[in-house]
Amino acid sequence: MGIDVAPLDLADPAAVEAAYRIGAAAEPVGLPGLPPYCRRRFEAMIRHPMPGVDIRWVLARLDGTPAGWLRLELPLLDNTDNAGAELVVDPAYRRRGVGRALHEHGLRLLREAGRKRVVGSTVSALPGGPARNPAGDAFAAALGARPVLVEVRRRLDLTALDRAALDALAADARGAAAGYRTVRWRQRTPEEYVADVAYLEGRLMTDAPTGDLEWEQEQVDADRIRGMERALDARGTRRYHLGAVHEATGRLAAWTLVSLTASSTWHAWQQITIVDPDHRGRRLGLLTKIENLGHVLAHEPELRAVDTYNAAENDHMIRINEQVGFRPVDASTEWQLTL
Repeated sequence: MGIDVAPLDLADPAAVEAAYRIGAAAEPVGLPGLPPYCRRRFEAMIRHPMPGVDIRWVLARLDGTPAGWLRLELPLLDNTDNAGAELVVDPAYRRRGVGRALHEHGLRLLREAGRKRVVGSTVSALPGGPARNPAGDAFAAALGARPVLVEVRRRLDLTALDRAALDALAADARGAAAGYRTVRWRQRTPEEYVADVAYLEGRLMTDAPTGDLEWEQEQVDADRIRGMERALDARGTRRYHLGAVHEATGRLAAWTLVSLTASSTWHAWQQITIVDPDHRGRRLGLLTKIENLGHVLAHEPELRAVDTYNAAENDHMIRINEQVGFRPVDASTEWQLTL
């Protein structure tokens, strides 16, 4: 048995196709019940990475057959001691040393780049929830990584949505949000709000619970937001935003985002929901989240399910999500390895 690990040749269509097929085979095993692995998203991740991140792709071959890949993310604008990693092995070739070979190759690259920590995630079952393969957790622990943050994935079943109860919640939230008006947009953020979106995006690592994860606040400005939007456009991501504007200042005080991949019409991801600390206590998080659901459904009539992740200790956002109707499915654990 021979395992060869080398940089993925991004100019080789056959190599990129092989890497895509590995991801397409692995995702339904790790996270069943999602839309098909999105080809456009995968190829754009290679050709149009997010701004401010150095991406390294590595492909492993087992006896000449593509069997797994590793994607390393090296932040360049902040967190320059850190890296993120996604390691994927085709289920047909697991337990043959492919994952270990990719990991060791990745460690060499990270040490050469002067990185001190690497973070990756695994999927696991919740008590009483659907079964999930425990191999990812076992692999991370065997490598010497430690679990630093547990997030829970919750799903909103739109086919069973109690719209009357949701309307009542929204009306109550509007009553608490006097002095604010909601605005909505799709895809590109209007120029008048892009600086505020950058500010709110940059607060995420400060405001959301991060457990023992060693990750500093990210440096986000309007240019970085525009670069992120271009990368997401290349992936074919459909994005629905809703914000709450503080009428006295004209500033965006809260913002939420729901997105769909190019391969999906029935499934979406509830992304960031964040409220400026100076404007909390006015139910803006609940209001923007509920109103944005209506925004999405007006344009995505086939949508049936929305998934979201929250840190297990984020009691406030969990309470909002469960009021809306999100229910637990499984867990994602962030593992951190010190090099």
